Amino acid sequence: MASIATGGPIILDAAELAADPDLQARFVESAHRILADLVRDGAALGWVAPPSRPDVAELLGQILRAVRAGDSALRAAYLDRRLVGLGYWLRYARPTHRPHADLEKIAVDAAAQGCGVGRALTAALIADARRAGIEVLTLDARGDNSAALRLYRSLGFTEYGRLPDFVAVGEHRYDKVCYLLDLRRQG
Repeated sequence: MASIATGGPIILDAAELAADPDLQARFVESAHRILADLVRDGAALGWVAPPSRPDVAELLGQILRAVRAGDSALRAAYLDRRLVGLGYWLRYARPTHRPHADLEKIAVDAAAQGCGVGRALTAALIADARRAGIEVLTLDARGDNSAALRLYRSLGFTEYGRLPDFVAVGEHRYDKVCYLLDLRRQG
Protein backbone atom coordinates (compact mmCIF):
# COMPACT_ATOMS: atom_id res chain seq x y z
CA MET A 1 0.00 0.00 0.00
CA ALA A 2 1.65 3.24 -1.09
CA SER A 3 -0.43 5.65 0.97
CA ILE A 4 -3.89 6.00 2.35
CA ALA A 5 -5.95 8.66 0.67
CA THR A 6 -7.98 11.35 2.38
CA GLY A 7 -11.72 10.76 2.37
CA GLY A 8 -13.59 7.62 3.40
CA PRO A 9 -12.02 4.84 5.39
CA ILE A 10 -9.50 2.52 3.78
CA ILE A 11 -10.12 -1.04 4.93
CA LEU A 12 -7.08 -3.33 5.05
CA ASP A 13 -6.94 -7.06 5.66
CA ALA A 14 -4.24 -8.73 7.75
CA ALA A 15 -1.95 -9.33 4.74
CA GLU A 16 -2.19 -5.70 3.59
CA LEU A 17 -1.54 -4.51 7.12
CA ALA A 18 1.55 -6.74 7.38
CA ALA A 19 2.83 -5.43 4.03
CA ASP A 20 3.22 -1.90 5.44
CA PRO A 21 5.91 -2.04 8.17
CA ASP A 22 5.03 1.45 9.46
CA LEU A 23 1.34 0.60 9.96
CA GLN A 24 2.15 -2.84 11.34
CA ALA A 25 4.57 -1.38 13.90
CA ARG A 26 1.91 0.98 15.25
CA PHE A 27 -1.05 -1.41 15.01
CA VAL A 28 -1.01 -2.89 18.53
CA GLU A 29 -0.53 0.50 20.17
CA SER A 30 -3.26 2.11 18.06
CA ALA A 31 -5.66 -0.81 18.60
CA HIS A 32 -5.02 -0.65 22.33
CA ARG A 33 -5.80 3.08 22.37
CA ILE A 34 -9.09 2.58 20.54
CA LEU A 35 -10.24 -0.39 22.62
CA ALA A 36 -9.20 1.10 25.98
CA ASP A 37 -10.80 4.47 25.21
CA LEU A 38 -14.06 2.88 24.06
CA VAL A 39 -14.30 0.60 27.11
CA ARG A 40 -13.42 3.51 29.42
CA ASP A 41 -16.36 5.38 27.89
CA GLY A 42 -18.73 2.44 28.48
CA ALA A 43 -18.61 0.57 25.15
CA ALA A 44 -19.72 -3.05 25.17
CA LEU A 45 -16.59 -4.78 23.86
CA GLY A 46 -16.25 -7.65 26.30
CA TRP A 47 -14.25 -5.90 29.02
CA VAL A 48 -15.58 -4.24 32.17
CA ALA A 49 -12.36 -2.23 32.63
CA PRO A 50 -10.11 -0.96 29.81
CA PRO A 51 -7.82 -3.75 28.55
CA SER A 52 -4.09 -3.44 29.11
CA ARG A 53 -1.68 -3.12 26.19
CA PRO A 54 -0.34 -6.68 26.81
CA ASP A 55 -3.92 -8.02 26.81
CA VAL A 56 -4.60 -6.37 23.44
CA ALA A 57 -1.25 -7.56 22.03
CA GLU A 58 -2.06 -11.13 23.12
CA LEU A 59 -5.55 -10.97 21.61
CA LEU A 60 -4.23 -9.62 18.30
CA GLY A 61 -1.52 -12.29 18.25
CA GLN A 62 -4.17 -15.00 18.68
CA ILE A 63 -6.26 -13.49 15.90
CA LEU A 64 -3.30 -13.26 13.52
CA ARG A 65 -2.37 -16.90 14.20
CA ALA A 66 -5.98 -17.86 13.40
CA VAL A 67 -5.86 -15.74 10.21
CA ARG A 68 -2.74 -17.63 9.07
CA ALA A 69 -4.55 -20.93 9.77
CA GLY A 70 -7.58 -19.82 7.72
CA ASP A 71 -9.78 -19.66 10.81
CA SER A 72 -10.23 -15.91 11.10
CA ALA A 73 -10.29 -12.61 9.28
CA LEU A 74 -9.01 -9.31 10.63
CA ARG A 75 -9.78 -5.92 9.15
CA ALA A 76 -8.36 -2.50 10.05
CA ALA A 77 -9.86 0.85 9.05
CA TYR A 78 -7.66 3.86 8.39
CA LEU A 79 -8.35 7.52 7.78
CA ASP A 80 -5.24 9.42 6.71
CA ARG A 81 -2.91 6.63 7.91
CA ARG A 82 -4.52 6.69 11.38
CA LEU A 83 -6.17 3.53 12.69
CA VAL A 84 -9.80 4.39 13.42
CA GLY A 85 -11.35 0.94 13.67
CA LEU A 86 -10.82 -2.78 13.65
CA GLY A 87 -12.89 -5.93 13.58
CA TYR A 88 -12.52 -9.66 13.26
CA TRP A 89 -14.35 -12.96 13.12
CA LEU A 90 -13.24 -16.36 14.37
CA ARG A 91 -14.30 -19.73 13.01
CA TYR A 92 -15.90 -22.05 15.57
CA ALA A 93 -13.33 -24.65 16.65
CA ARG A 94 -15.53 -27.74 17.01
CA PRO A 95 -15.38 -29.93 13.88
CA THR A 96 -19.18 -29.96 13.58
CA HIS A 97 -19.28 -26.16 13.67
CA ARG A 98 -16.41 -25.36 11.27
CA PRO A 99 -18.64 -23.77 8.60
CA HIS A 100 -19.70 -21.17 11.17
CA ALA A 101 -17.92 -18.15 12.62
CA ASP A 102 -18.57 -15.53 15.26
CA LEU A 103 -18.11 -11.86 14.46
CA GLU A 104 -16.27 -11.15 17.68
CA LYS A 105 -15.58 -7.47 17.66
CA ILE A 106 -16.14 -4.30 15.68
CA ALA A 107 -14.53 -1.28 17.36
CA VAL A 108 -14.55 2.23 15.92
CA ASP A 109 -12.74 5.19 17.45
CA ALA A 110 -15.31 7.58 18.96
CA ALA A 111 -14.06 10.44 16.74
CA ALA A 112 -14.72 8.36 13.58
CA GLN A 113 -18.17 7.05 14.52
CA GLY A 114 -20.87 8.06 12.06
CA CYS A 115 -18.38 8.14 9.15
CA GLY A 116 -19.23 4.69 7.76
CA VAL A 117 -16.25 2.94 9.35
CA GLY A 118 -18.30 0.30 11.20
CA ARG A 119 -20.36 -0.45 8.08
CA ALA A 120 -17.22 -0.74 5.90
CA LEU A 121 -15.48 -3.02 8.42
CA THR A 122 -18.52 -5.26 8.85
CA ALA A 123 -19.17 -5.50 5.11
CA ALA A 124 -15.52 -6.44 4.48
CA LEU A 125 -15.65 -9.10 7.19
CA ILE A 126 -18.87 -10.53 5.73
CA ALA A 127 -17.18 -10.74 2.31
CA ASP A 128 -14.17 -12.45 3.93
CA ALA A 129 -16.49 -14.97 5.61
CA ARG A 130 -18.14 -15.79 2.27
CA ARG A 131 -14.74 -16.36 0.63
CA ALA A 132 -13.71 -18.60 3.54
CA GLY A 133 -16.79 -20.79 3.08
CA ILE A 134 -18.52 -19.64 6.24
CA GLU A 135 -22.19 -20.60 6.12
CA VAL A 136 -23.49 -18.76 9.19
CA LEU A 137 -21.93 -15.70 10.79
CA THR A 138 -23.13 -14.96 14.32
CA LEU A 139 -22.59 -12.11 16.75
CA ASP A 140 -23.94 -10.78 19.99
CA ALA A 141 -24.34 -7.21 21.13
CA ARG A 142 -25.46 -5.43 24.25
CA GLY A 143 -29.12 -4.51 24.02
CA ASP A 144 -28.54 -0.79 24.61
CA ASN A 145 -26.17 -0.51 21.62
CA SER A 146 -28.93 0.61 19.27
CA ALA A 147 -26.60 2.02 16.60
CA ALA A 148 -24.77 -1.32 16.26
CA LEU A 149 -28.03 -3.29 16.26
CA ARG A 150 -29.40 -1.04 13.48
CA LEU A 151 -26.20 -1.50 11.48
CA TYR A 152 -26.30 -5.28 11.78
CA ARG A 153 -29.97 -5.45 10.75
CA SER A 154 -29.26 -3.19 7.76
CA LEU A 155 -26.57 -5.67 6.63
CA GLY A 156 -28.99 -8.61 6.76
CA PHE A 157 -28.41 -9.99 10.27
CA THR A 158 -31.51 -11.24 12.08
CA GLU A 159 -32.09 -11.61 15.79
CA TYR A 160 -32.28 -15.23 16.91
CA GLY A 161 -32.23 -14.80 20.66
CA ARG A 162 -32.14 -12.43 23.56
CA LEU A 163 -30.99 -13.01 27.13
CA PRO A 164 -32.70 -10.38 29.30
CA ASP A 165 -30.47 -8.58 31.80
CA PHE A 166 -27.59 -10.98 31.01
CA VAL A 167 -24.76 -8.43 30.87
CA ALA A 168 -23.79 -6.94 34.23
CA VAL A 169 -21.80 -3.72 34.37
CA GLY A 170 -21.72 -2.65 37.97
CA GLU A 171 -25.32 -2.20 39.06
CA HIS A 172 -26.58 -1.92 35.47
CA ARG A 173 -28.04 -4.86 33.56
CA TYR A 174 -28.41 -5.15 29.79
CA ASP A 175 -29.87 -7.67 27.39
CA LYS A 176 -27.50 -9.81 25.34
CA VAL A 177 -28.89 -9.80 21.79
CA CYS A 178 -27.84 -12.64 19.45
CA TYR A 179 -27.81 -12.13 15.68
CA LEU A 180 -27.01 -14.34 12.71
CA LEU A 181 -26.37 -13.87 9.03
CA ASP A 182 -27.10 -16.99 7.00
CA LEU A 183 -24.72 -16.76 4.04
CA ARG A 184 -26.22 -19.88 2.48
CA ARG A 185 -29.34 -17.86 1.68
CA GLN A 186 -27.47 -14.93 0.16
CA GLY A 187 -26.03 -15.29 -3.34
